[in-house]
This record gives sequence, C-alpha cells and structure tokens, in this order.
Amino acid sequence: MDFTISSEIEALRAKVAAFVADRILPHEARPDSWDAHGNIAEAPLAALRAEAQAQGLWAFQVPLQGRPALPFVAQAVLYEEMNRSIFGPVCFNAAAPDDGNMRVLEAVGTEAQKARFLAPLVSGAARSAFAMTEPAPGGGSDPSMIETRAEKRGDRYVITGRKWFITGAAVADHFILIARTSDDTRRGLSAFLFHKDQPGWQIVRRIGIMGPEEHGGHCELAFDGLEVPEENLLMSEGHGMKLAQIRLGPARLTHCMRWLGLAKRCLEIAQDYAATREGFGVRLADRESVQIMLGEIAMGIEIGRLLTMKAAWALDRGERARKEVSMAKVHVANLLHQAADVAIQVNGARGYSTDTVLEWIYRYARQARLVDGADAVHMMVLARTMGEEGRDFWNWPAA
Repeated sequence: MDFTISSEIEALRAKVAAFVADRILPHEARPDSWDAHGNIAEAPLAALRAEAQAQGLWAFQVPLQGRPALPFVAQAVLYEEMNRSIFGPVCFNAAAPDDGNMRVLEAVGTEAQKARFLAPLVSGAARSAFAMTEPAPGGGSDPSMIETRAEKRGDRYVITGRKWFITGAAVADHFILIARTSDDTRRGLSAFLFHKDQPGWQIVRRIGIMGPEEHGGHCELAFDGLEVPEENLLMSEGHGMKLAQIRLGPARLTHCMRWLGLAKRCLEIAQDYAATREGFGVRLADRESVQIMLGEIAMGIEIGRLLTMKAAWALDRGERARKEVSMAKVHVANLLHQAADVAIQVNGARGYSTDTVLEWIYRYARQARLVDGADAVHMMVLARTMGEEGRDFWNWPAA
C-alpha cells in the first residue's frame, strides 16, 4: 500500500486545516456559540457551513457539481483534519448521521429518491436520521431481533413499533427506517424513507445522555400507523439487512477517521500544557513518566491511522473490509477514551474543568465503544472470521 497522498488531496487537507484553525476553533471559546446540549449553536453553524460550502470544502463523500465523491483514503485524511475541532465535521457536512445516510442514498437510491431525499442533505437544506435500534426485547447489536413491523396494504406499507437512541431525530427532516416485512431469517427486514411531516409517528422523548449531543439528540420514536408509499422502499423488500450493511461499514470507519482527529487534539492540548507547566523545578514535558504517557498515545494514534487507512484502502478496492473496519473501530474507540483520559491527567484540575475541551471529549468518547457496534460485537466478528478463514485471515492481497 502506498501511503502517499496526491498533491490535490494535500491541498484540500491544508485548506480544511486552515478553515478549522481560523474559523471554527475560535467558536469553542465563545459561550454564545454553544447550544444547550453541548454543541455548536445553529446561528454560527449556519454561517460556517455557508463559508465552507463557498470554499468548496463540502460533502466530500458524494458527487457534487461535477466533482466525483472522493475515495475513502482521501476522506480519511480530510475527516481526521476536520475533527481537530469538536465542532468541525458538521461544518463541512461530514457528521453522522447525515454522512452515512448520504452515502447509502447515493449508492442505492432511485433517481426520484435521490431528488427528494438526498439532494436536500447534500445541499445542507435538510438533516436526517437512521432509525434502526429498538428498546429491549427489540433489535440492538443483533438486527435479527427487530420487532418494528411494516405491513403491506395495497401500494403502501403501514408501520408500527418503537425505536430509540435515534441520533439527530429531533432536527431530522428525512428518515431511513428499518422494519420487519416478514419473519424470514435472512430477508425479513426492509428499509423505508419517510419525511418528518408524515402522520403516524412521534418523538416520545429526547433521551438524556452522559456526553454532549449531536444536533437533534438521541430520541425514542413511536410508530402507530405511519404509511410509506411503495416508491419510498429503499432497494427492494427483504433487503433491509443488506442496506444496513452497505451503510454501517463505511459509517463505522468514518467515525474512526473523525475520532483520530479528536485524539490528536487531546495530545496537542496535553503537549502544550506539559511544555510550559513546571512542578518541583521540572517541566512536565521533561518528566519521564509524562513522556511515556504521551508517547504511548502518539503510538496508539499512528496504529489507529494505519488500521483506518488499510480499511479505507480495502473499501476503495470494492471489498466489504468487515474485519478491517472492526479492528479499526475497536482500537480507535478505545484510543480516543485513553487519549482524553491521559490529557486530562497531564492537565490536572485544568483538564477536568471546562477551560479546555478535554472534559467534553472525555464524555463524548465513552459512547465510541458502544455506537455502531459495541467492542464485544466486533471482537465476535473477528473471532468468527478467523474461524472461517483460518490462516487466510492474515493473507496480503496479491496482484
């Protein structure tokens, strides 16, 4: 694998880095730039999104104005740079869940579905949510347990059931919903598109969480007769699991890309403080114990970058990259939590306060080991794949 990036991607990376440093980072220090849920407020966000769009720093994951979607290896470089700021990805229209929803709609949507549901997401005129997870005993990490049902009546599907922890639901205009259309163990699920103004569903509550929230929070939804016309069925009936696989693999990897940016920000804050803070006549940066902690995080970040880039490279080759994505997801999720923890320790009480974004990142980081598949689920994937592939699990791709 050649790790050289093109001059065009390097130029884009430099532009993203400059935009983050000059335009986004200052908002972290402005109280009026924050909303009530620990994210960037709508007014400054709208202004920053307009600027990013005007500079061509927008929606790199889909074709746009004659520009093709960038390959995953290029996105890995740019997404990591975007998330030097906690507010970064949403300013470039590269934040979950819109990021993953745009990808899957571009990949499998009909032209009519793209015009109605994808185009407004790409332009930034709309936001979206992906409604899959359910309260127990419904589907969580195991989608085969999904209980929300879609009953075919004529040319429409009538949907009943519940979903929860649906990210972004409170501000979403468009939804992708996974529901059961039969009891077939392999093809029992289907995927549907609907608009927030359609009757037959409601947001039951916005679920409070430990960490800061994405725009629109994490919501519990109830469906009691939502009618979805047949033309808003994504792919075809019984292909809901396939659609979820198409969406979730790349979405997990883009999480890793963004989390690496946050981990690097933690290290940056720790290094800056250690370089100037003295105790007992010695700078923290000169203490071997601190050097060991920071060096371990630096090595962990580079391992995460290599795992993420290998998975991105495999996706660009048309592979599912299931084991590569799982490895990256587990490592980077744990790395982010460790990086925030170490940076707080180095900064002492300052790190625990809101004077830096470290406490924000620390609270946010704990969800990383749960979202898009808990650590244990990905470890199970790896163990099962080793059992299926044997020594071929370690093969290098051959020309």
